[in-house]
Amino acid sequence: MAAAPLLLRGIPRRLSLTLQQQSSSSVFGFFVSVGRPSICTAAEFSQSLLQSQSQSLPHDDAWSAKDALQRSRLDSPDYRQWKDREAEILHDIKPITSLAKEIIHSDKYMDGERLTPDDEKAVVEKLLAFHPHSEDKIGCGLDSIMVDRHPQFRCSRCLFVVRTDGGWIDFSYQKCLRAYIQDKYPSHAERFISKHFKRGSG
Repeated sequence: MAAAPLLLRGIPRRLSLTLQQQSSSSVFGFFVSVGRPSICTAAEFSQSLLQSQSQSLPHDDAWSAKDALQRSRLDSPDYRQWKDREAEILHDIKPITSLAKEIIHSDKYMDGERLTPDDEKAVVEKLLAFHPHSEDKIGCGLDSIMVDRHPQFRCSRCLFVVRTDGGWIDFSYQKCLRAYIQDKYPSHAERFISKHFKRGSG
């Protein structure tokens, strides 16, 4: 408060005393403009202070620009179309993906066990049929589908084609899914696969 009298020098004594009384009650504040004093209310003073503070924080503008860019991207027709198609693909492959994971990772089947007729039919029609090398996998003919340890990675299990001549060969269900997606959803396959499939899977 000691600085107040200095700021009030040159102001008529009567006005100076009035301002001192008002500033001591914290009801009014004042600004000294060039050559002329002006009186403002506490609300006006607070609003002016907030505006000054906001101008001194340029990162707020950066956040606003970032938020605006994000909203613009979310509102983009191309982005909305991609999200709709992504949800469609996920819904499409979910049943067979869940079945394949259950067969391989649960206790539903023992190592070397043949699949039930229903599970085998689903795997052949919805996975093996789309494998890029399905004919080579089947070879002389398909006898059954079984689950067993991977020939190289013994800690992992995978699906196998059992041929009519008694031979058997493994195949990747994820490679089948990727080929299916590429065939049915060519415009969105690359983006979907890069997002939802582990790199190098299959």
